[in-house]
Amino acid sequence: MMTQAFYTGISGLQTYQTGIDTVSNNLANMSTIGFRGYNTEFSSLFERSVNTGANMSDSIGIGVQAQANTMDRSMGSLLLSDRSTDLAIMGDGWFGVTNGDNTLYTRAGDFGFDRDSDLVTTDGYHILGTMGNNINDGVLTGVLNGIPLGDIGSQEKLNFPNSLTYPAEPSTIASFTGNIGTEAEITAVGASVVDSEGNRNHLRLEFTQILPQVGDGTQWDVIATTQNLDGDIIYDTQTGGVEFDGRGALISNTLSSIDNNGAQVTIDIGTGFEGIVAISNVPVSVSSMSDGVIAGDLEGYTIDANSEVIATFTNSMQSSVGKVAVYHFINEQGLDRTTGTRFSKSSNSGEAFFYTDGNGQNITGSSVANHKLESSNVRMEVGLTDLIIYQRAYDANSKSITTADEMMQKALSMDA
Repeated sequence: MMTQAFYTGISGLQTYQTGIDTVSNNLANMSTIGFRGYNTEFSSLFERSVNTGANMSDSIGIGVQAQANTMDRSMGSLLLSDRSTDLAIMGDGWFGVTNGDNTLYTRAGDFGFDRDSDLVTTDGYHILGTMGNNINDGVLTGVLNGIPLGDIGSQEKLNFPNSLTYPAEPSTIASFTGNIGTEAEITAVGASVVDSEGNRNHLRLEFTQILPQVGDGTQWDVIATTQNLDGDIIYDTQTGGVEFDGRGALISNTLSSIDNNGAQVTIDIGTGFEGIVAISNVPVSVSSMSDGVIAGDLEGYTIDANSEVIATFTNSMQSSVGKVAVYHFINEQGLDRTTGTRFSKSSNSGEAFFYTDGNGQNITGSSVANHKLESSNVRMEVGLTDLIIYQRAYDANSKSITTADEMMQKALSMDA
């Protein structure tokens, strides 16, 4: 029995030291972004039943062991951040990061762009995701509102050029709406149009009543001119005529299009009451709208709540150029911790996978909050309480070894 007391005490020391180490590591990482704490689970070693008489029995254990260290999968609280590249996963899931050799998984979303505009962690690991493939030689080749996740095996480093140009889109149509009245006065209206070189030019329409007027309506000559914003270069001039009926509705128009420094622009003044009208006793007011976009240079990259990497340009245009992947596992408890916040897959965790929607399209599976970071999920009050319990248990097992030793010494002295 005294020998068994030694074994029981020693197993207790070893086991509760494991618990103390686990809790200490948890508490040391309370301020670590994305840290997930671990809990130590204990189990008894073999027990022996003892009959104490009067139909009662008891058992004598021969020690305790640390059965497992299990991950606390509860979500940590969210911390506000002023960077749109800081992300927090709202629910299950992991970000994938790589150093070129290994792929690891983490909940720590404190990301940023390095000097090469690669999306990386604070220590240089590249973030994995799907590229939009809409960049070629520093030029945006297409505007994307969203990018679907590719297959697991196709995820790659998210890297983006420092210099990126949004190409000019020449105007193809300029539309005018409003009232030019019925007074015999020259009325001029204008619109901003973009030429094929990406320059913003001015399209001017000048309405002059034809004299004498015929019938109940009004007839007008129209001169259309395209010129640069300074007005010192005229690219084209077109003339035509328009007619309104007695109610002010447009019934005819012979002005169709005009050249804008190499780009043809359709002039749309509508028909009937849709577009330009000529109504008396109503204030004269005309507005215009045109398509086309001037060229723009990259202002920077941000990440939105859908984990889309968005490029913003000086012409106020935006486009998605990549998407941060969110990975999932059948058994997250089976992940192997490699560092404080990073894990690798194992035979117990299974392979990483993506969730899919009803159409079979890969999706993140959990929403992503930008301008936020997930803090450690370790609670100080719980950790300190566990530490006290484990320390008391450690002391008790240490005392049992001391007591067993004293008893052994007395037994030996009795034999003498």
